Amino acid sequence: MVLGKIEIESDLLVADQVFEAIHRAIMNGSFPAGHPLPIRKLAAELGTSVMPVRAAIGRLEESGLAEKTPYKAAVVKGLSAEELVHVYDARLLLEVDAVRRGVLGAFESDLELMRQHYEGMVQAVANERAADLLDHDEGLLGVLYVAGGNPVIVEMIRTLWQRCRPYKIAGVQNTLESGDRSVLLIFQKRLLDAAAANDAEAAARIHKESILNATARIRQLLQGAASRH
Repeated sequence: MVLGKIEIESDLLVADQVFEAIHRAIMNGSFPAGHPLPIRKLAAELGTSVMPVRAAIGRLEESGLAEKTPYKAAVVKGLSAEELVHVYDARLLLEVDAVRRGVLGAFESDLELMRQHYEGMVQAVANERAADLLDHDEGLLGVLYVAGGNPVIVEMIRTLWQRCRPYKIAGVQNTLESGDRSVLLIFQKRLLDAAAANDAEAAARIHKESILNATARIRQLLQGAASRH
């Protein structure tokens, strides 16, 4: 059982609790791309009626994390090379500039928080925990982006992160299992060094390289999966 029973506090909160439970399973990789989302089975697992589950899946579809399949249950949205390019292109447009702004606005306290998240990344790689690695990676970047002073950009980036989380999970898990693990840490170490030196342009170049590297690794993974089918 992945989800477990939820504690129903009131009818008004049930739908939100169900959404959060399923959303969390997608974000941590327990429900990977293509995982079926059968309404009655999920309702039984969560200890609710089918209505809040149906509403939660509708919200997931609206956010781009789930999709309908003909005559079957909805599934966690599958991975496609086309969407990968679109989402990661959008990340490039927003995040490279957000890094530049963040370095110029960061205080020493921000850098210390980033270092703590980096140490969490190191530990997650050692323990082969993909979701923990991504949480700390996004935590590190989030500190920097907030320091840039534009909350609208930060909100847009976080929305993109959710949209591409299944891609991130797949890419990290594949690298942990069969790739060069150093690639999961080296860019953020270089980014930290550039931020500490207050070199905004170097930091922007490093993060652009990081996103392009991740895109290439995930694209290669998708192409390999396609060739096996």
